[in-house]
Amino acid sequence: MTGSPAKDATRVDIADVDVVAPNFKRRLSGVTSTIIQLVPMQRRLGQRVATLGPGLPAEIPHIRFFDLLSLWRPPAGGRHRVWHARRNTEMLPGIFLRDVLRMPLKLLFTSAAQRRHSRYTRFLIRRMDAVIATSGRSGSFLEVPHTVIRHGVDLERFHPPGGPDDTIAATGLPGRYLVGCFGRVRHQKGTDLFVRAMIALLPRNPDWTAVISGRVTPEHKGFADALKAEIATAGLSDRIVFLGEVDDIKPWYRRLSLYVAPSRNEGFGLTPLEAMASQTAVVTSDAGAYAEMTIEGVTGQVVPAGDGTALTAAIGHAMADPQATLEAGRKALDHVRATFALETEATAIGEVYRRLLAQSP
Repeated sequence: MTGSPAKDATRVDIADVDVVAPNFKRRLSGVTSTIIQLVPMQRRLGQRVATLGPGLPAEIPHIRFFDLLSLWRPPAGGRHRVWHARRNTEMLPGIFLRDVLRMPLKLLFTSAAQRRHSRYTRFLIRRMDAVIATSGRSGSFLEVPHTVIRHGVDLERFHPPGGPDDTIAATGLPGRYLVGCFGRVRHQKGTDLFVRAMIALLPRNPDWTAVISGRVTPEHKGFADALKAEIATAGLSDRIVFLGEVDDIKPWYRRLSLYVAPSRNEGFGLTPLEAMASQTAVVTSDAGAYAEMTIEGVTGQVVPAGDGTALTAAIGHAMADPQATLEAGRKALDHVRATFALETEATAIGEVYRRLLAQSP
C-alpha cells in the first residue's frame, strides 16, 4: 500500500508503536473527529499511538495495512500492543488478529452509544480486555466493567475571540448577535427544531441572526430543502442562513453569542464543548453527554431531546438578555478549561493503555 509523500512523512515505524488506533470509516464522523484531535495530543504526551485506515488527514501519525504483518513481533521495549477500537468494524478485526492469528494484542473498546447495544455488539464487547465509556450515561448501557473517560476539546484549536475576524461584523450578516447550529443537517440532529425556533423567535429579536452549518447528504436533501422553504415562507431567508459545509468551522464558533445543539439522538457530541471553549454559551438537548458537560443556568441550558417548545423557550430566554448570555459564555470557557481539556482525556486514556501494556501476555 503506497501513499503520497505527505502521508509517508507521518508514517510511524511499527516497532515504535504501542497502540494501534484503527479508523475503518472513510467518511468524516464524530468518532473520526475524535481520533483526529486525540492522537496528536497523545503523541505529545509520549504515548506511542498510530492510526490505521482511510479518511484521516495526512498529518496524523499512521501505519500502513502492510505493517499489520509485523504485529506478531512485540514493540520495542514491550511484550504486546493495544488495539484501540471505537466501532464494531474495528473490534472484529482486533479479535481476529488476537485470537485467530495469535498476535500479541490487548483489545480496548471505547463506547459512546446511548442505547442498549445489539446482541452482536455485546458479543464483541465481551471479548475486549478493557472498555472505556465516554460518559456515565453511555456506561450505564454496558454489561461489562468499564472506565468512564469523557471526551475533551483541544483548547489550542478552539479558543475565545481574538480580533475583528471573530465578530458578526466579519460575516456581513445583519444584526449584533449570532446564534448557530452546526452538524449534519438531518432529523436526528434536530435541525428542524432549531429552524422552527428561529422562525418563532427572530421576528421579536431583531438584533439576532441565525446560521446553520453542516453537510447535507443526498438522502437528507429533501429534508433540508423543506426547511429552507419554511424559512422563505416566513420571510427570514436573510436571517436564517445555511452556510453549507465550511472549510474551517472554528471562527464561526467564535463569532457566535449562543450555540444550540438540538439533537434528538447523539453518541457523545463534541460541538457544545467546542462552542464553550470558544467562549460561547449553549442551549442543548439532553441527548448524548450534553447534560454532563453543561452547568444548568451557568454555562447554558439543557432541555428534553425532541421537545421543540422547551428548546424555543430556552433559546428565547438567552436571546432576551444578551449580556447575561455573553457572561454565560465566559463561564463556559472557564468550565471547559477546568474539566474538559483534551490533555485530561488523553492522560486518562494513557493510564488505561499503561495498565493493559503491563498485563501478562
